[in-house]
Amino acid sequence: MDHPAPALAGRGLHKRFQVKAAMDVVRALDDVSLEVPSGTLTALVGPDGAGKTTLLRLAAGLMRADEGSLTVLGIDVAKDPQSVQDRISYMPQRFGLYEDLSVQENLDLYADLHGVGKAERRERYARLMEMTDLGRFTSRPAGKLSGGMKQKLGLACTLVRSPALLLLDEPTVGVDPLSRRELWEIVQQLVDDEHLSVIVSTAYLDEAERCAQVFVLHDGKLIAQGAPAGIRDNATNLCFVTTPPKGTAPRTLQARLLDAPEAIIDAVPQGGEVRFIRRPDADAAAVTALLDGAPSEPVSARLEDGFMVLLRAKQSSAKAAAVPSEASASGDNSDEVVIEVKDLVRKFGDFTAVASTSFDVRRGEIFGLLGPNGAGKTTTFRMLCGLLPASSGFLQVAGVNLRTARAQARARIGYVSQKFALYGNLSVSENLQFFGGAYGLRGQRLRDRMQTVLQQFDLLGQENATSGQLPGGFKQRLAMATGLLHEPEILFLDEPTSGTDPLARREFWRRITALAAAGVTVIITTHFMEEAEYCDRIVIQDAGKLLAIGTPQQVRVQAGSAPDSRLSMEEAFIDIVTQARDAAHAPATEAAA
Repeated sequence: MDHPAPALAGRGLHKRFQVKAAMDVVRALDDVSLEVPSGTLTALVGPDGAGKTTLLRLAAGLMRADEGSLTVLGIDVAKDPQSVQDRISYMPQRFGLYEDLSVQENLDLYADLHGVGKAERRERYARLMEMTDLGRFTSRPAGKLSGGMKQKLGLACTLVRSPALLLLDEPTVGVDPLSRRELWEIVQQLVDDEHLSVIVSTAYLDEAERCAQVFVLHDGKLIAQGAPAGIRDNATNLCFVTTPPKGTAPRTLQARLLDAPEAIIDAVPQGGEVRFIRRPDADAAAVTALLDGAPSEPVSARLEDGFMVLLRAKQSSAKAAAVPSEASASGDNSDEVVIEVKDLVRKFGDFTAVASTSFDVRRGEIFGLLGPNGAGKTTTFRMLCGLLPASSGFLQVAGVNLRTARAQARARIGYVSQKFALYGNLSVSENLQFFGGAYGLRGQRLRDRMQTVLQQFDLLGQENATSGQLPGGFKQRLAMATGLLHEPEILFLDEPTSGTDPLARREFWRRITALAAAGVTVIITTHFMEEAEYCDRIVIQDAGKLLAIGTPQQVRVQAGSAPDSRLSMEEAFIDIVTQARDAAHAPATEAAA
């Protein structure tokens, strides 16, 4: 019996890019060899700039390797890219939906482009609408869909023909946990029912854990490969959880552990505890001292733990980026309310995006806004930072009523958007100079603040680099540096870690912890539910309504968690949103019956 050709086979792959105004070339892929069996679900993981997207674009025939050989489905991509493209489907990070066209019109357009016949369309559309649950929205413009629904439509357009290989480049970036779970159910169904070969790059290590095979890339090199269990083995017998001493926030203990790289490989808040990986040769007394006497117990390793062990080993001096301590900006600030929201409403015509929401935020607090795509959290966020007026209700930020003096309030806040919003053709220094001037900084004061944020965000040496050509992690640091130039009292962060790898997220949150300790109030939206564990309090919204508010532990209890259980925040989030949706649908169902 003939065995099918590998879905992908590469030998000695090299790909280099000449970066404008740089002395050296960037080695996106450096002597990479790998083989992906047919009919499997395979993950590519690695930090920003590891080479994941480059490898997928090579496989899709969109660029050629400088050296080495690459076959896809037994076809030499360099010699015959069109034959490869006729048999694969590729969904890039920013899939090209036409937002003015309806769901059906987008599907028809992609079917026309791929030459899919009418009979095949009818059968394929029915299957895709069933899998994606988009059948009710075929006449809705794509631009009116939520983020999760847009991703599902993008996947449906990618699958209007039946490919032999599906390439997905971070398909769940910016997607809430419910939509993320639904997307993965669709992909798994395709693998199980159609024996489709799927290669997916992802920043979510729990997604990679579902795959049959994982390839770990770092700086263009393949540093590990195999089944998830094999990657996990790197952290076997090294993983522990501890409950912080009374009065110590999990993120504070996590920061203390991350600041001791000689003993600790990784640490992250989890379910009110702190999960950490100790070095095999760590001194037991040193670890006990770091824990401040708190007991710890061993836990099983996860794929993310093994991944972090690999990445820390590749870091120079095995250290994360240095994060200087911040001097406290105020004394006892825990009770001072800096944001007050009462009965906040925002309507767009007849549609109510936010319905009578009330909460307050205190100085130095990290406050999380969570919710599914389309829940109203982005609208709430935009009203809080003065980018969108409220329809009704009371909203005060930094002592200023935002309904009457938005410009005055904006001078006291910093804002970092989800997408890189600085000037890509300007250098790092030029962006800082421009935005510093916009915030009213001049002369020596501006120069001093620029030097401070360059050092704080580890950007020294990058001052003359063109901003648009920086790796994703550096762009994020520059955006943060720009938002903090004028030393705002309140910092608004809109999904700042979307698409970033676990290593970059650890470094980002280490900085946020230091800022909060200095008295800066932080408001953040995120789809990484693990990041809710860093927050002092969170709200969960859906359909414009506030479903839950409180500390992460209080929210877990609302979701039905027993005090001694280890319910994850993602599980709590899904439970709370699902319960609310079921309750909302129940009266209509009963009336119909």
